[in-house]
Amino acid sequence: MTGPDDVNAVGRMLALLGDEWTLLIVRESLLGARRFTDFAALPISNAVLSNRLRSLVDDGLLERRIYQSQPPRADYHPTEPCRALWPVLVSIWHWERTWVEDHTRSLPAMRHQGCGQDFSPVLRCGHCRQPVHVSDIDASWGPSGGWRRSVPRAVTRRRVRGAASADAGLFPETMAIFGNRWASAIMGAAFLGIRRFTDFQSRLSAPGAVVADRLRLFCDIGVLQAAAHPGRADWSEYHLTPKGLAFYPVIATSIHWGETYLGAADGPALLFAHTACGHPFVPELGCDQCAEALAGSAIEIVAPQRIDDLYGPPSR
Repeated sequence: MTGPDDVNAVGRMLALLGDEWTLLIVRESLLGARRFTDFAALPISNAVLSNRLRSLVDDGLLERRIYQSQPPRADYHPTEPCRALWPVLVSIWHWERTWVEDHTRSLPAMRHQGCGQDFSPVLRCGHCRQPVHVSDIDASWGPSGGWRRSVPRAVTRRRVRGAASADAGLFPETMAIFGNRWASAIMGAAFLGIRRFTDFQSRLSAPGAVVADRLRLFCDIGVLQAAAHPGRADWSEYHLTPKGLAFYPVIATSIHWGETYLGAADGPALLFAHTACGHPFVPELGCDQCAEALAGSAIEIVAPQRIDDLYGPPSR
């Protein structure tokens, strides 16, 4: 039975995806990696890789299949929930490639096989197929909603303050947002209209020092900007920047995935409506070149680089 303090789909999704190693392994799986040696090209120690593969099997994202009995060997295949993560990964890839300076040139482009063009994904309404901006979406708490239930119970396993570090991996600034229970909650609150420090602290019931640290980090990486309060000179407000607003496709696709595969028994955490057409908002990614709806099987990486070029040499 679901209780008022049980974590909802948003909290469960953040606990699962707010780990850089998990996202990297899922990405490699969707690109065809199956055996341990395939994943070992990532900059992860063998011990950490073994642990993450085991966790992904337990979480239902990978299926372990024995392909040899003497000696015993197994490979790892993506499950349906894993394959359904492609919109999240494509949105992260595009945001990092567009907005993170270190990745603007290092991450290769994506090509849509349907039209043969390099493309950028466009977030659209699945009903009317029109492009959407966060201002076009009306969001409200659902039956399992609320701040308390939307925050993961435990901190994630990957450090957050890696945004400027040399070994931050493929998704450095995404992890600054997703890779910490309070960071993700603060970003979500900003998208729901929270602006003042005291409101972030009171709504989330978060320690003041933690809120201050995360707000400072978000200003450092450019997704929030501090501004003077119009009515109180001694107060600051925190507004989403264009870079912060551009992160919305990652949030929309990840919440939709969480509600689809990790939903609470008492209903969705958030209710979204597209104000232009009046229908419930179901996110869809379209190709900006041909306007066709994208499918994970129709996306390829242009001129893939060597694994060391993307991640650096593997750590052991």
